[in-house]
Amino acid sequence: MVVYRRCARLNNEKEILVSLDVGTSEIKAIIGEVANDSLNVIGVGTAPSLGMKKGAIVDIDKTVQSIHSAVDQAERMVDMKIDRVVVGVNGNHVQLQNCHGVVAVSSEDREIEDEDIARVIDAAQVVSVPPEREIIDVIPKEFIVDGQDEITDPRGMIGVRLEMEGTIITCTKTVLHNTLRCVERAGLEVIDVCLQPLATGTAALSEDEKHLGVALMDVGGGSTTISVFKEGHLFGTAMIPVGGDNITKDLSVGLRTSTEEAESIKVEHGHAFYEDANEQETFSVNIIGSNQQETYNQVDISDMIEARMEEVYVMVAKELQRMGVQDLPGGFVLTGGSMNMPGVLELAHDVFSANLRLAVPDYLGVRDPKYTSGVGTLQFAYRNAKIQGKDIFPSVQNIGEPAKTAPKQPKAQKPKQKSQTQKQQSSKEKEETGFSKFIKAFFD
Repeated sequence: MVVYRRCARLNNEKEILVSLDVGTSEIKAIIGEVANDSLNVIGVGTAPSLGMKKGAIVDIDKTVQSIHSAVDQAERMVDMKIDRVVVGVNGNHVQLQNCHGVVAVSSEDREIEDEDIARVIDAAQVVSVPPEREIIDVIPKEFIVDGQDEITDPRGMIGVRLEMEGTIITCTKTVLHNTLRCVERAGLEVIDVCLQPLATGTAALSEDEKHLGVALMDVGGGSTTISVFKEGHLFGTAMIPVGGDNITKDLSVGLRTSTEEAESIKVEHGHAFYEDANEQETFSVNIIGSNQQETYNQVDISDMIEARMEEVYVMVAKELQRMGVQDLPGGFVLTGGSMNMPGVLELAHDVFSANLRLAVPDYLGVRDPKYTSGVGTLQFAYRNAKIQGKDIFPSVQNIGEPAKTAPKQPKAQKPKQKSQTQKQQSSKEKEETGFSKFIKAFFD
């Protein structure tokens, strides 16, 4: 069972929260200041991701170094020491399952309190999952008090019977623990784990879009994540192992140049829509294996970029068809680092023939689609902690304060339990039972 602690009451007090986005091309650490339920980004750190391929960790040591670099950069911006982070997880190993919990309100005056919320969330997890999978979170969809449904937060209400309809999120233990191992070897404590599609949707989508039905497309460096929201909740998610790095490789081969120079050309001169490419925009390319240079224009590379981006969009369309998604009144929302290129929206219009827009975080210093997931992780973790009563503060300490002891390596337990004593953790591990297999309706 997951143990929750009461979330600190913020009122006018400012609290600091840190998100860590472990991506294929970049690792991003974002420091957010929360006051009166509003978020302000005060620090950002980015570093090339050297130990990741196609959204999976392939080298732990290099990944740890990259996390160190990103966190150090963010720390220097705010002159604080980052101790605890919220980490996002993603991939096709993630599965969703509906759940339902029922408890009796425990207080004598029948007022619903944090303890009742924690008990009903625990009750919803009394299902079994395969031994190779692990529950990372339970997301409440609605609470029901004595038959009255669609309640977002029942605290303070009077009732006898409290129910919760929600979604259990599970993932493969191997992938989860490898990610957590990298973060902890970097000297950080994982205070919460968030599903990235949910977090990205928090920052990128409006409530109306979620209720109407919308597809969120997060195109990163090594992978593309498709998430479908309907009736205000996540309907399904999937990941395609193709992203912006594939465009870089195509340019490297087509222009006969290094991967590093191909990436620079893509960022500075790339255009994803061939018809709008500018023939007058020229640039020189160093030919690999020689001292020669050749001159190309934007039209020359636009042909290659459009072909790869069109392939990504077609794969997304096929994935949506496989998920059984047909009508999306809310259209498509595009985000992710690869969506910073001119022409991506125009090409998407040609492929999908639907309403489209680009989602960019509206915070100073992170107004770039590559930061959408990291900013969304901050927003989602804070809101989810308020609903579930989790304690996720503080995440940093001022320079000069006594350093905290580095967290010990976990023993196959949920990140939420790390705040409990070793004795409580051991007890909880013994109590853990298996939970049910994922209902594959979203992906069949």
